[in-house]
Amino acid sequence: MAIRTKMIASPTGSEVVNLTDAENALVDAEEKVWADGADARAMEDIREKRDDLLAATDWAAMPDSPTMSDAMTKYRTALRDYPATYASDNSAAIPTLGE
Repeated sequence: MAIRTKMIASPTGSEVVNLTDAENALVDAEEKVWADGADARAMEDIREKRDDLLAATDWAAMPDSPTMSDAMTKYRTALRDYPATYASDNSAAIPTLGE
C-alpha cells in the first residue's frame, strides 16, 4: 500500500505527515464507494448524451412538423433503446441518423 500523506499547518509553517490508520481506512472506503459507482456514472453519462440527441430531434416529432421520415423514426427509436443495448466495450455504439 502506498504511503498517504497530508499537509498540516504548524507554528513554523506547514509540514507533511503520514495519514493515520483510521484516515487510511476512510480514504480506502471513499475510494471503494467511488469505484463501485463507476457503472452508474457511465449509465448516467450515456442517458445524458442520448437525451441531448433526442432533444435535438424533438422538432421532427412536433404536431406542426412535416411527417417524420422513416430514418428519423428509426434513429429516435434506437436512441430511446440505447441504454438497454449499451455495452462497456462499445460494441453497441450510440446510434447515428441514417443507420
